[in-house]
Amino acid sequence: MLKARNVLLGITGGIAAYKAAELTRLLVKDGAKVNVIMTKAGAEFITPLTMQTLSANPVYSDLFNCVGESKVGHIFLAQRAELIVVAPATANCLAKVAAGICDDLLTTTICAASCPIMLCPAMNDRMWDNPIVQGNIKKLKDIGYIVMEPDSGELACKSVGSGRLPEPARIVASITRALTPNPLQGLKILVSAGPTREKIDLVRFLSNRSSGKMGYALAQAAYNYGADVTLVSGPTALTPPPGVQFISVETAEEMQTALEKHFSSADALIMCAAVADFRPEIISSGKADKKTMPKNLNLVENPDILAALSAKKGICLTIGFAAQVGAEREAAERKLEKKGLDFIVYNDVSESDIGFDSDDNAVTVIGKDGKAAFFQKMPKTEIARNILEIVFNLKA
Repeated sequence: MLKARNVLLGITGGIAAYKAAELTRLLVKDGAKVNVIMTKAGAEFITPLTMQTLSANPVYSDLFNCVGESKVGHIFLAQRAELIVVAPATANCLAKVAAGICDDLLTTTICAASCPIMLCPAMNDRMWDNPIVQGNIKKLKDIGYIVMEPDSGELACKSVGSGRLPEPARIVASITRALTPNPLQGLKILVSAGPTREKIDLVRFLSNRSSGKMGYALAQAAYNYGADVTLVSGPTALTPPPGVQFISVETAEEMQTALEKHFSSADALIMCAAVADFRPEIISSGKADKKTMPKNLNLVENPDILAALSAKKGICLTIGFAAQVGAEREAAERKLEKKGLDFIVYNDVSESDIGFDSDDNAVTVIGKDGKAAFFQKMPKTEIARNILEIVFNLKA
């Protein structure tokens, strides 16, 4: 999503400037073209050489130096940028931008820019709470600037509170969202992902091989497209996508409770989780001894969460997933009809290089109108975008 996009990164004078190095590395890794403007104070915390090496571009700082072939620096940089990100943005920087002060290359470039501008504040918690700073934040938001809320935690001054610069991965997620068309803005999308675990005793459980990667990719793609996303996930080894409301569950019953809580306000449910069909009738307390543990487990059927929610969906779109062995389109179509879904996505889990634990997938998306679209093997991140484009008719 960031490939060949021009991002102009402004670095001001705060201790959090060290995070700009990792932010630049992640942006370049995702294919972005990064140019850096450093204020004089910013260069006290991290060197221009570091940023030049990571961005593979010259670092700009002098308002009065021309940029290549006598181009006026702040105009050239402002016109080329598709997004300007200031990270960290100090209280001083916020005040100057809010007041329209142009006394260095960064503030002058911001004033000359017509692209979106994202500010990532970082400062002491009492500075952040200062009514003057909050007034500047409100003014900037009202004008249309994107302002990321700082994280809370221990600050460089050893105070604990709001004011930490968000982690670079979260800033990258916000940058991706800012540079992505937002056709899903205003929609609330509920996504389930991963397996469930059904306890046998304190240490044993029934589960399946779902890694959660497909569901997490769908949640991230929906967020990038502007949606308000809630992700309900069973146990996985994955990091929750930045920007997404995350709810962790373990059992099918816990997943059902979490989904029911958010379903009534959702515009779409994407049920990607691999919910266990059965659970043990009796859960042993402690750890059952293998000598006395029964050889056979009595199982009871778990509720069909998707069918139950789809039955009361109203205008909410419902999208299900079916892991098939072989290209069993008919079986997927039966599930689509039986559960009253709008779409079903199925894939062949017998293929060793897609599906379970893989970063790739190949799927067929079938609508209730009978139309189907097949997507050959590609990264799950791309599969996710293709699914959303079909479900929400984004190419129309």
